[in-house]
Amino acid sequence: MTTPRPIDEQRARLRSTLTAASRLLLCLDFDGTLAPIVDDPDEAAPTPENEAALATLASEPTVSTAIVSGRALADVRSRIEGPKTYAGNHGLELARRGSVAVHPIARKRVSRLETVYETLETVLAPVPNCRLENKRLTGTVHVRAVPSSARPVVRRHTQAIVDRLGGGALEVSTGKRIFEIGPSIPWGKGNAVALIAADMPPETVPIYIGDDVTDESAFRTVEHDGIGIRVGGDEPSAASCRIDSPTEVAAVLDWLGSVGVDLLERDVTRSNAVDGSSLDGGRL
Repeated sequence: MTTPRPIDEQRARLRSTLTAASRLLLCLDFDGTLAPIVDDPDEAAPTPENEAALATLASEPTVSTAIVSGRALADVRSRIEGPKTYAGNHGLELARRGSVAVHPIARKRVSRLETVYETLETVLAPVPNCRLENKRLTGTVHVRAVPSSARPVVRRHTQAIVDRLGGGALEVSTGKRIFEIGPSIPWGKGNAVALIAADMPPETVPIYIGDDVTDESAFRTVEHDGIGIRVGGDEPSAASCRIDSPTEVAAVLDWLGSVGVDLLERDVTRSNAVDGSSLDGGRL
């Protein structure tokens, strides 16, 4: 992996990629991408600018949009409207074409995960501000508001309980101030994005926008034919582009909804005539 380049430095590649396509598949994470990260996950909401820009893109006939989140499917669907496709629990749940599919192995391990979750509730109860989230197929231990000195304790307890009660069927992964517990299977957001992309017509270019470690598999999936955009720091990533915050996500979505959709099916000569050198004013 390399350090993603600021998106303004990738404007020529963005334009040429869209010009060579006839459709756009835009997949987005929710927390940290459409919605700013907050201490209480229940309070997370998309910015009005992101909500409006996504609604505009979802109405475009040459654009397909999808939300790919670590949240439970029902949870994320209740927080953002517009897309016809949603993936929850890091791709273990996938709502598309009017039906919902659940990974069969994840479904079988729900009872084991429930046992781990209930044990963690008791063991971690004394830790200040530690919050557990039961997403049925996965579970999240939130430590954003936990004192930094106590976070290693939370991690040790979480790992020990998963090792003892998970029986090798569950694993712990890390994200931004969270520990995720889920089935130990080779499946993630990238697999969900690949399934969504397989439904698209030929000459569809995929773009994925996300902010966390769990988005890396999706970046790897789209970078073969499309573009990954990392939200946040400049640490190494499979994404080739980066932006700073959900505020800049809105600028990218606005550009895609105006200039970007016009570039689809246009030749390189015409695309080079598109004016603008930055994201300011809705241009790249």
